[in-house]
Order: sequence, then C-alpha cells, then structure tokens
Amino acid sequence: MRVIGITGGVGAGKSELMSFLKETYKARVFQADQAGHQVMEPGTKAYGKIVEYFGKGILAEDGAIDRQVLGTFVFSDEKKRKYLNGMIHPAVKDLARREIAKARRAKECSLFIIEAALLIEDHYEEICDELWYVYADEEVRRERLRISRGYSDEKIAAVFESQLADKEFRKYCQAVIDNSGPIEVAYEQIRDLLHGKK
Repeated sequence: MRVIGITGGVGAGKSELMSFLKETYKARVFQADQAGHQVMEPGTKAYGKIVEYFGKGILAEDGAIDRQVLGTFVFSDEKKRKYLNGMIHPAVKDLARREIAKARRAKECSLFIIEAALLIEDHYEEICDELWYVYADEEVRRERLRISRGYSDEKIAAVFESQLADKEFRKYCQAVIDNSGPIEVAYEQIRDLLHGKK
C-alpha cells in the first residue's frame, strides 16, 4: 500500500483531486482537518485535557466542545493556540498511523492519501512514502476563494500570509501537481505520478 501525503495552499484545489483519487483509484482518504474534530470528541484524551485547560465554558449543551467558542479563546492568544495545537496535531497524527495500519491489515486499498494543511510542519514524511504539493497560481487561488468561499481580499491576504511559501512546499515535496488550469490537466499529472512517469 502506497501512502501519499497531499498538501498545498488554500484554494489550490486539493479537494477535487482527492475526490478523483477516491473515485478513480479507490484510494482511502484521511483528512487531518476532519480528524481534528474527531480527536476532540468526548471520551478522547485530548478532550479531557482541552476542557481542563480552557474550562467548561467551551462546552455546548450536549457536552461536546463548541469549536466556535474555543476559537474565540485561541484567536488572539498565541500561548493558548500553541497549547491547543500541541494537543490536537499529535493526536491526529497518531490517528493517521492507526488508520494506515488498519488499512494495511485489511488490505482494503492500494493507495492511502493523507491531506493535511500542516503536512510539512508536522513532519508527516515520517508516516508517508511521499509528499505531493498541489500548486496553483496565486491569482487563480484568489479567484477561487472569492467565488467558492466568498472571502474578501483582506481575508485572502491574511490566509496566504499564514501559510508556507511556494518554495518551502517545493523543497519538501517529491512531486508538484500544477492545478492552475483545467482540472483534467491535473488529473493527467496524477495518472503519470501513479504510473511511474515523472
């Protein structure tokens, strides 16, 4: 089973490419973002530590962590944000390890994809066979974010500012998929990568 980590800036079109991998290659897709919600559910180790640190004021009526309320705590407090990330990111990575092991045992797929915004920063190369970078021109990404998410230019600038620079992605990833143009062109690049053509 081949384990591939996929990363790239916001608006690069990673979701569409993962859908393609799922449908065409029956890939198992693990999304770190969704897993981040999972590892904060009641009964998990991270849940207990987060509630202990931030207090019961972050809980919804059903006892689950209200992520919106939690967000207001960490938004402008670097120390609290670091604490939260220190709880969630390692837990997500552990979950990814367990899911990879489970998929290997079950022989359920030949391709396991991990999608994570912080793939490089959180050292996912430790559990992936290779890292792929989905690239798109900055203007293309801006336009996608304006249309699909309704982001303002200010919000787009802030998001771009918080992410790794293009050269950093290229430095750590073994493959680059250019998704600036028609989606079929990106699909073709994926086919080439999976069938051994570089």
